[in-house]
Amino acid sequence: MRRAAMMAGLTATTAHAASLADVCTTANVKAALPTSVYGLSMIPSSVTASPVYNASTSGQVFFPDATYDYCGVTFNYTHNGRGDTVKLQYWLPAPESFENRFLATGGMAYMISGGSSYLPGGVMYGAVAGTTDGGFGGELDTAFLLANGTINYEALYSMGYHGIGELTIIGKEFTKNFYSMGDERLYTYYQGCSEGGREGWSQVQKYPGVYDGVIPGAPAIRYGQQQANHLYSNVVEKTLGYYPPPCELEKIVNATIDACDSLDGKVDGVVARTDLCQLHFNINSTIGLPYHCAASSSSGIGLGFGKRGTDPAINGTVSAKGAAVAAEILRGLHDSKGRRAYISYQPTASFSDAETSYNSETGEYELSIASTGGEWVAKFLELRDADNLSTLDNVTYDTLRDWMELGWKRYEDVMQTTWPDLTEFEKAGGKIITFHGESDQSIPTGSSVHFYNSVRNIMYPDMSYNASVAAMGDWYRLFLVPGASHCATNDVQANGPFPQTNLAVMINWVEKGIVPHTLNATHLAGEWEGQNAQLCSWPLRPLWTENGTKFNCVYDQASLDTWDYTFDAYKVPLY
Repeated sequence: MRRAAMMAGLTATTAHAASLADVCTTANVKAALPTSVYGLSMIPSSVTASPVYNASTSGQVFFPDATYDYCGVTFNYTHNGRGDTVKLQYWLPAPESFENRFLATGGMAYMISGGSSYLPGGVMYGAVAGTTDGGFGGELDTAFLLANGTINYEALYSMGYHGIGELTIIGKEFTKNFYSMGDERLYTYYQGCSEGGREGWSQVQKYPGVYDGVIPGAPAIRYGQQQANHLYSNVVEKTLGYYPPPCELEKIVNATIDACDSLDGKVDGVVARTDLCQLHFNINSTIGLPYHCAASSSSGIGLGFGKRGTDPAINGTVSAKGAAVAAEILRGLHDSKGRRAYISYQPTASFSDAETSYNSETGEYELSIASTGGEWVAKFLELRDADNLSTLDNVTYDTLRDWMELGWKRYEDVMQTTWPDLTEFEKAGGKIITFHGESDQSIPTGSSVHFYNSVRNIMYPDMSYNASVAAMGDWYRLFLVPGASHCATNDVQANGPFPQTNLAVMINWVEKGIVPHTLNATHLAGEWEGQNAQLCSWPLRPLWTENGTKFNCVYDQASLDTWDYTFDAYKVPLY
């Protein structure tokens, strides 16, 4: 479904006769600025407005191809008494295309915003779409410290939740004024992935009556654990004393995919059942398998990706030490007493955090500290203006556990984002569609499963399992995406589908009452490119029968047990 076919039937209830040129003026925008948002003042002199015609979007994973007209608007506001400046950007559909909808969008990594990159996903559905720089330029890691030892709490809390909250509250009033909606209902949505997914959960937990539907993808929740967890693979390598060539770990991943492909009942190069893989695949079976990689070079930032410099061409076989590193990474962090401190990735996820660097002088591969985790410890825990740790000397599994607990306690009210009692959101009529790639290499897939179970146990403690799942399904649904990596498709499992039309599905649920018992997904590459598929609603799991021709969503207790985590390294519950 690469075209926005699902937009059919999502028609407006109100006719808007004015043209885009008529309404997209600085004077009209100034007249529509909110005047009643408590504690905030708009800055009319900052307004810009530009009509854009025949804009087009293609090749995106979070929304389909489309062509649209819009009014591009920016303006600033300030918090009364603070003297700051927060920059907002909104894209407003042409009046004839407006469908009485508003969409807030989030960011990625340490950024509150994806800029304008996610705004087309709202405009094509007749929604005003907005984003914010949070008042700190948008990148928390550059604004976080005022000086060594001094936290910029205004930037922190803006990133944590109120930056997106204010974007939405201002945006809703601005939208109603701009389109002269009067008492007409404005449907309000949020969509984001990774940090944007965490921001989505922050809105559910902090602004429960503001949104009709929230779509948090692969959310970076449980922040104290999540960010430090990027260092876990490095500490495994250091503890075991082996730094595998990236090519060796790539071979282990590819061999895992090959071995587990058929466990879901369909041989298609996609592992839809990583839980069955965990139950039935022995990673030691990869020992002795040959690998070869051509010379390569790469560089990058964020979430443990792209840390390598230049790698020579390499031939080898998977070693027992390499398999041991991979197995320990997949086991997840346990402290020296064997108690679980956090979750790791599913089998078939790439070992991005474990990528080593090649030393051309020694001809050896060496430790390469994952920058996202290193920056978290250096800047957010040690409060030093540093982008990474210089060493992991004397860092043990217990050290990682302690770092996780420190981050949890220090930032619990602002970045942890795991408050499990969502009663206010549910009672306000809000809906949640959350999704997570089964092969996510940055944020463990089990993180979303654990939060789902935490909410279910807290909100429905006296119900049976089946009854509580049914109650959750009325307003909160979780979907795991076979083969998908972190907020993206996966070149290694190119035949896997991706849920590209989530906002359309959410609109149908909120506005028409069409419950997504399965989630629409689209094959964006591979053998079935352009075709649709369906994803199972948790806790049901995908299984093909009749030689891979019949798709089913089944209940499998043994598989579900692999997603059950007890974090006994801590004295208090980790939701």
